[in-house]
Amino acid sequence: MSLTREEIEKVALLARLRLSPDELETMTVQLSQIVEYVEQLSELDTESVQPMVHAIDVANVFAGDDVRPSFERDEMLGNAPNRDEECYLVPPVLGS
Repeated sequence: MSLTREEIEKVALLARLRLSPDELETMTVQLSQIVEYVEQLSELDTESVQPMVHAIDVANVFAGDDVRPSFERDEMLGNAPNRDEECYLVPPVLGS
């Protein structure tokens, strides 16, 4: 499947890219080659291949959810230019 220049222009428009005529020509050729390569991959027999989420085996990559001491509220609010007893006070953004 070869992509047309009009399809590349539409993709460029959707991506908010301003491409010169030379760049459009280059992108048309390059993206057509990419699509052709992906089509080649679809010809492979993957019936016996197990689906996987990652290309490599990954163990739990998340940190443990351990309870740790936190900072004191007064210490965190100490440098705030405007605060009350519990929070930072900021000017209203959407009116009063």
